[in-house]
Amino acid sequence: MTTTLARDSVPPDAKVRPRPSKWIWSWTGAGVFAVAALLLVVVGYLVAGISSGAVDWLTLLTDASWSPPNAAYGGLSMIYGTAVVCVIALVLAVPVSWGAALALSEYLPPRLGRPLRMCVELLAAVPSIVYGLIGIMVVRPVIAWIGDVPGGDSLFAAGIVLAVMITPTIVAVSVDALTAVPDRYRETAFSLGLTRREVIRSAVLPLARPGMRSAVLLGLARALGEAIAVFLVVGRADGRLPTSFDGFLESLVHPGQTLTTKLAGPEPVLAGTSGPYFAALCGLGVILLALVAAATIWGTRGQKAGTTDKGTSSYRSTTRMRVQRDRLARVMRLGALLLPTALLLGMLALLVTRGSAAFNPSFWFSSATGAAGGGVRDQIVGTLLLIVTTGLIALPLGFGAGILIGVHASERISRLLQTLTVVLGGAPTILLGLAGFVILSSTMGWGRSWLAGAIVLVPVVIPVIALATSARVRSMPPELTESALSLGLTRAQLIRSVVVPYAWPATVTGLLLGLARAAGETAPLLFTATVFFGAPALPSGIVESPVQALPTHIFTLSQDSGDPQAVTQAWGSAMVLVLITAVLLSAAFALRNRFEGERWTT
Repeated sequence: MTTTLARDSVPPDAKVRPRPSKWIWSWTGAGVFAVAALLLVVVGYLVAGISSGAVDWLTLLTDASWSPPNAAYGGLSMIYGTAVVCVIALVLAVPVSWGAALALSEYLPPRLGRPLRMCVELLAAVPSIVYGLIGIMVVRPVIAWIGDVPGGDSLFAAGIVLAVMITPTIVAVSVDALTAVPDRYRETAFSLGLTRREVIRSAVLPLARPGMRSAVLLGLARALGEAIAVFLVVGRADGRLPTSFDGFLESLVHPGQTLTTKLAGPEPVLAGTSGPYFAALCGLGVILLALVAAATIWGTRGQKAGTTDKGTSSYRSTTRMRVQRDRLARVMRLGALLLPTALLLGMLALLVTRGSAAFNPSFWFSSATGAAGGGVRDQIVGTLLLIVTTGLIALPLGFGAGILIGVHASERISRLLQTLTVVLGGAPTILLGLAGFVILSSTMGWGRSWLAGAIVLVPVVIPVIALATSARVRSMPPELTESALSLGLTRAQLIRSVVVPYAWPATVTGLLLGLARAAGETAPLLFTATVFFGAPALPSGIVESPVQALPTHIFTLSQDSGDPQAVTQAWGSAMVLVLITAVLLSAAFALRNRFEGERWTT
């Protein structure tokens, strides 16, 4: 005897359809509006500053003399310093990064490539203040010995630090470009009898090259916008402009100045909020933002171009020493991969040995005493307060922006929104700090405020959340959308019932990655939120309620590198900051591997 199972009938008037979701469009629109508004705030701050005083653009771009007491505002030496340190960083980082990316994508099996790629990603998330501290303790003495100059502060030292910082960015984006090349091109090339080196050269690189170039441009955008790490090792000397080739070589091992270090110094505070001095500094900010935006937009356009399905280029094979060349290429590319891995291990070893104070529980749970004594309890509490507040503000806005970018019907508008989000993510954080100082601390009268610090960190986190969410939405199987729409769901109900649950894991991952980056930001907090001592662990209000934070604590201690106690305290604080960042990243990697599968890690 068989029994037929039948579904219970549903009364016609039963509410089985999802409730109307008109609020969806308000929420996603608010997210996109937040991205555009934050970008407009930075641009508006710079434009308002320029309007407050006369700016001689010709002098600013072509004169090297910078002397505010004499009303001389020439920024050429800073533009020169920015160009030099970025070129040094690219020359050192690009060959190593491309070789490491090829090794990860083309030579290593997934079981080895996955942990090594994670090592590179961990190197990318080391806070910039830690890079600056390592530059002070390691790079500067080497430059002082090589160049026979006291101190070792120089453009070359800044270029080395930047090279280490941008290597993980170039590697990660290049790996994505290489893995986007369809396997059928590799299989076709191997079937013709080509070696692996020849397959990569003739079948893989022609398709991946635009994306790999975009990786370099995105790394350049990171180098252009970095302030604190460069500030600690460049020397900050105005007016240094060589007049000959020998002078150029000599200038590399002597102090210099860049656009970001000029804006990160004390002058923006001394210049006030109006007048020709402040207008000239805002003019430097416009130049810096324009350079970063150009590199970022160009890079993302190249990355899109690199994913198109083009034919392979012609390759003229030579029979001479083919096997030997293939082996040499393999050794060189695997060696290039070992370098960033060795950098991470060396950095961790240095932090463990020099920051051993962080392994003492009392260092975590006692407050600081004097100039460089005690623990970092208050700094940890302040850092966590800033991170949690930033996350609470950024999560709904970034999630809404990412959903709208991913599901918008118009490809052109979606691309425009994504470009705005990428440009906001590439905006130098020093400009965010200066805008927050003028708008929140000065105009609104908040002074040093923990909430002002959290607000200026929001633009750092929102783009990471939005881009991670939109990428997840675009990868959603089309049958999910078709099934939902066939049931009669509206677009808003589709987003609420299908898209939001599907994209949420990637959103949480983006949130943790963004907060890991925000935890190490120093420049925005220096102007808006933190003091070195005297602030309570938890503020009692908003106005004139500063906090102490680990990044600015390390930055202040690192200025007194001649005091052994200050150095020990700085290294211990750096180890604590790295451990906090590592916890956030580990959670992000676990979520990524749990919810995204092999697509995220191979």
